Amino acid sequence: MRFSDKDLRKLIFPLVVEQFLAIAIGMVDTVMVASCGETSVSGISLVDQINVLLVGMFTALASGGSVVAAQFMGRKDREMVGRASNQLFLAVGGLALFFTGTALVFNRQILTMIYRSLEPEVMQAARIYFYITALSYPFLGIYNSGAALFRAVGDSKVSMNVSFVANILNVLGNALLIYGFGWGVAGAATATLFSRIVCAVVICFLLFKSEKIHMSKNWRLDPGMLKKILYIGVPNGVENSIFQIGKLIVSSMIASLGTVAITANAIVGNIAGLQNVPANAIGVSMITVIGQCIGAGDADQGKYYIKKLLKIAYAFGAVCGVLLIVFARPICSMYHLSRETSDLVVVVLTYICICTMLIHPVSFALANALRAAGDVKYTMVVAIGSMWIFRIGLAYFLSIYLEIGLLGVWIAMTIDWVVRGTCFVTRVATGKWAGNIKAITGERKS
Repeated sequence: MRFSDKDLRKLIFPLVVEQFLAIAIGMVDTVMVASCGETSVSGISLVDQINVLLVGMFTALASGGSVVAAQFMGRKDREMVGRASNQLFLAVGGLALFFTGTALVFNRQILTMIYRSLEPEVMQAARIYFYITALSYPFLGIYNSGAALFRAVGDSKVSMNVSFVANILNVLGNALLIYGFGWGVAGAATATLFSRIVCAVVICFLLFKSEKIHMSKNWRLDPGMLKKILYIGVPNGVENSIFQIGKLIVSSMIASLGTVAITANAIVGNIAGLQNVPANAIGVSMITVIGQCIGAGDADQGKYYIKKLLKIAYAFGAVCGVLLIVFARPICSMYHLSRETSDLVVVVLTYICICTMLIHPVSFALANALRAAGDVKYTMVVAIGSMWIFRIGLAYFLSIYLEIGLLGVWIAMTIDWVVRGTCFVTRVATGKWAGNIKAITGERKS
């Protein structure tokens, strides 16, 4: 077999640690900012929805580059891995700079267009956080590209170590700027900016020292290689962007429900993310494992690893879900919430934890296996269609029309998961998932 159990552990464990660190630091950020009031938490959570949209577009390109690099690694073509790496950095860097300029120039207009009915205090917090974090896009783009390349060649420990150092710096920066200097939202954003700068510098240093990637010295555009990356990156980016636009629309619905709903939604998303850590890590590892199997022309072995990795994701997701349900109330107490907000968080969190145990891995981790095989158009169509019909349309019907409120939004979201998961499982079962290899590698189809 291409990957032994030891190889999988070496790949997945650092990814789990890195994902957990990201969620844990996000929780620490929220707890620290919560000391400044619920309006600060609300402002940051709303901007984060926009940040995820913008960052997700060049992260999708990083994903495209990592798929191409993984497939060339499967063919043992190190020179092509290096060429793919250079083109990835050029594409992501240019896009990230464009988004930074747009966010800085149109700060107020973007926020006003999306969130029309915000309280003035929430809008002020959002504007500050948006302006400062926008400066970090190029650095985050560089880090994501470098980390994706290391994972593609099976070395996920690098991104884990860099992430660990950066997250520690983020926490220390928060403590200094929020508690020491009293900067509030600006302190949280500045600490995030600094940690991302460190990430970018360190990952570049390690990348140029790497013996597995061999960055090319030629930094001119390579249309052929760029086309291979864009074949994966563009559909993935379109899917991700439209998905995040949908989340912004849903976020706008939640904003109309009041500060309690906004804050509760931010806290639930923060805590529930812990349960998704194993499945998310498995999803990232799918790009490396399945990409290399497909690059070697062995779709059957790829299918074997899909089943194996999904079993791991379900097992760990169930353990995490049970623990979060049991300790939901004590965890909420860390956020200094009002009784009304805390009660809402516990109800929604319990519901989402149960649904995550049953549905989440096949809805999201499995999608990365399809992308690693080049089946990006199918995942894009399914994700966009399901999102608009269920995540948005049904969310409005349940939360606004039937007045179920925040819980209605999350019910609609989990129905979206069911539809996605059903489509992706069917795709793998029929064998159509590995039918687009030639478009990426130039090889005959498996």
